[in-house]
Amino acid sequence: MTKEVLVSISGLQFAEDMDQEPVEVITSADYYKKNGKHYIVYDEVMEGFAETTKNIIKLGDGCMDITKRGVANVHMMFEKDKKNLTYYYTPYGSLLIGITAAKVDVEETENDIHILVDYALEVNYEHVADCKIKMNVKSKNAGDFKI
Repeated sequence: MTKEVLVSISGLQFAEDMDQEPVEVITSADYYKKNGKHYIVYDEVMEGFAETTKNIIKLGDGCMDITKRGVANVHMMFEKDKKNLTYYYTPYGSLLIGITAAKVDVEETENDIHILVDYALEVNYEHVADCKIKMNVKSKNAGDFKI
């Protein structure tokens, strides 16, 4: 895997009273591997704000760790069969969120990393939605890019 990568992130929430349209982002990122863990680092622009949010995704055995710093601040842990609580700080206030991951699959090849995470999302101890994140990390020089 090269240092310069393309990342596609597709998220879907399954809630009774919400539309089930996926949110998809494709962006360039930096990649490195340290102490057996994969790191993907990229900046995110939030609509209506000049400041960006730095995203750091760390992948390890059966877990994914996402840290956001900037307009929004949060440290989320996705660990199979474990519930993790954290505060999600936004410009509009903070939320206590709970993440219970049912699946954290990471498949690695020479030029790709595919990630699939299924989890239940709680806000203030109340179940809000069952969610899915699909990520594809690919070396920029590897050719075809597919989500």
